[in-house]
Amino acid sequence: MEHTIQFNQSEIHYTTIGKGNAVVLLHGFTESLDIWEYFGDILSLEHKVILIDLPGHGKSECIAETHTMELMAECVKAVLDAQKVNECIMIGHSMGGYVTLAFAELYKDMIRGIGLFHSSALPDTPEGKANRVRAIEIIRSNHSNFITSFIPDLFAPENRKPLEKEISQLIDIANQMTEESIIAAQKGMMERKSKIDLLKTLDVPYLFIAGKKDSRLPFDKVIEQIAIPNQSFSLLLGDIAHMGYLEAPNKTLNAVNCFVKWVFA
Repeated sequence: MEHTIQFNQSEIHYTTIGKGNAVVLLHGFTESLDIWEYFGDILSLEHKVILIDLPGHGKSECIAETHTMELMAECVKAVLDAQKVNECIMIGHSMGGYVTLAFAELYKDMIRGIGLFHSSALPDTPEGKANRVRAIEIIRSNHSNFITSFIPDLFAPENRKPLEKEISQLIDIANQMTEESIIAAQKGMMERKSKIDLLKTLDVPYLFIAGKKDSRLPFDKVIEQIAIPNQSFSLLLGDIAHMGYLEAPNKTLNAVNCFVKWVFA
């Protein structure tokens, strides 16, 4: 079922599927809630699944010049309040994982479990921040060209040809975003702080999904983070990069489904 709410005088779009304990799935940078269709169909057989277009993405409007992870987390909280959800498992892909950690820091009592799906508790390195500054310059020059080159690079080279159709669909989704929205998300990710202390102090189960061929998220840094929480589960895949929900949909869905069932058992 489709819904909208007003947040920061702007329209935020989300959908709900199924009934039961709440599972919130958050997409990554330049994506939309549509990426979770397969996952939502399966998870909603036993749970209430909430899929949100984060600000500036999908059908949700841009709400600020900089979409900080905390601001987007507050937006997610507004959606959960509208749905009268008091606790949930939250799983985020890439940028969605950053928002998940920001949400968990702000609203600890609402979190039953956290999934970092090709995501990290670390902030940008100085090199990463410099890359985002360069990306913003390219986006301002021609954001369509940025998208066309950015998205295929998220996939392992051997997966690009077999997933040509899916890559094209992701490019179409991203091209619906405004230049303003793409830059707002880049600025927000560039400003994010470390959440390593949260992994140490928030004692909930964590799920890490990582690909050894991920050029965006160094594999060794993920391994280090897996060891931090008191309860940690992981799916480590050697043949994928940053887009496991498309590069290995059945394996990643099975990991998410098992994690959700275990937490809610």
